Amino acid sequence: MTLPVLLDVITRGPAEDVALGPLLLRYGHSDATEILRIYTPEPTAAFSRRDTLRPGYQAAAESAREHGFAPVVRPQGGRLAAYHRGSVVVDHVFRAPNPQAGLIDRFRQFAALHAAMLVELGVDARVGEVPGEYCPGEFSVNVAGTSKIIGSAQRVTRDGWLMSSVFQVTGTAATRGVLRATYRDLGYDFDPATVGSIEDFVPGFTVETAAQALRKSYAGAGAVEVGDLDGAWLGELRSEDRHEERGQQEGDDAT
Repeated sequence: MTLPVLLDVITRGPAEDVALGPLLLRYGHSDATEILRIYTPEPTAAFSRRDTLRPGYQAAAESAREHGFAPVVRPQGGRLAAYHRGSVVVDHVFRAPNPQAGLIDRFRQFAALHAAMLVELGVDARVGEVPGEYCPGEFSVNVAGTSKIIGSAQRVTRDGWLMSSVFQVTGTAATRGVLRATYRDLGYDFDPATVGSIEDFVPGFTVETAAQALRKSYAGAGAVEVGDLDGAWLGELRSEDRHEERGQQEGDDAT
């Protein structure tokens, strides 16, 4: 049995955080089939490619900056998601042939995994879309049917798949503020009341609590911990990625 590799990576900020998952999907790490990264990001407004086609995209990017969030464009689909130091992001890369098989099942599987993990920690976590939520999806995770606390986006290429999930742990006001402004600029229907974080329902719940639970949930079977990927590795891959044309077929979705 091949064990997943858990990477402990420090990047130079939101742009590299968004780039790293797809680069690991394309190039891998050593001979690992399964690669995990669990991290707390700097304030990021992660626009999808679809968002960039909206007439209000430039205004939304400026609104994000005004709220202290760096605007970036993520390769996965869906709509704008915002996260910050009160969030935990999980990038799960699986490099294997025929990645299109099971695309919807993966959304369902990870939503159930995440909700079950939170239930064990005393959170009334449920799988399902809250009407009016940001980046809406059937397999969002909410608390008590009122506030979205986890969203996931999936990227599928010929190399395999990347599932990125964002846990909103603390800092509801910051998330709600930037989403209210940017969704207004983009012209999306959105109910700010659906933005929430775990701390709103379980006082004292911290980012480290969530990160530790995720490490246990994902890596408890014996994942290998490795050191940071150095800047040269990332710089070399990004340079190669800019100049290489592979004609790769890709599919993206979010929930």
